[in-house]
Amino acid sequence: MSKMRIYDSIEKPNITEKENIINFLHQHLEEFGDPKHAIKAAIDFALKETPSFGGFVITTSENDELIGAVVVNQTGMQGYIPENILVYIATHKNQRGKGVGKKLMKKALDLAKGDVALHVEANNPAKFLYEKVGFTNPYLEMRLKRTNKKD
Repeated sequence: MSKMRIYDSIEKPNITEKENIINFLHQHLEEFGDPKHAIKAAIDFALKETPSFGGFVITTSENDELIGAVVVNQTGMQGYIPENILVYIATHKNQRGKGVGKKLMKKALDLAKGDVALHVEANNPAKFLYEKVGFTNPYLEMRLKRTNKKD
C-alpha cells in the first residue's frame, strides 16, 4: 500500500527527505527535468524557505521508497494569472501506467486553491494525463531567454 505525504510551510520535510525528493525528481523527470538547484528552488518556494507565496509538495511512497512527487507553487496573481503553477510531477519509471501520477495530480488539484497552470512539452507523454484531468491549451507561451543567466 502506498503512503502519501503533504509538505508545506508548516509541515516541512527534514533535510534527508528534502534531498530524497530533489534527487527523485531530478532522476525521474528524465529529459523533461531541470538541474537539481532549480528543483530545490521550487521546493524552497513551496515551503516558504525563500520569500514566496508558498505552495506544497506531495510525495507518495511504497515500502519507504519514493514512487511519486509533485511540487506546486502559489503565484499570488489571483484573477489574471492562475493562482498555482504545478512545477514538477514525476512517477518512478517502474510505476508508470499504474495510476500513481493520476492520484498525485488529483490530490494536487484538490489541495490547490484556485486555478492551476503547468508547462508541458508537446512530446511529453504526460500531456495526455493532463488533458484527461481537464487541462487545456488555450495559450501559446513565448519566452525571452537571457544569455547572462547563471546555470
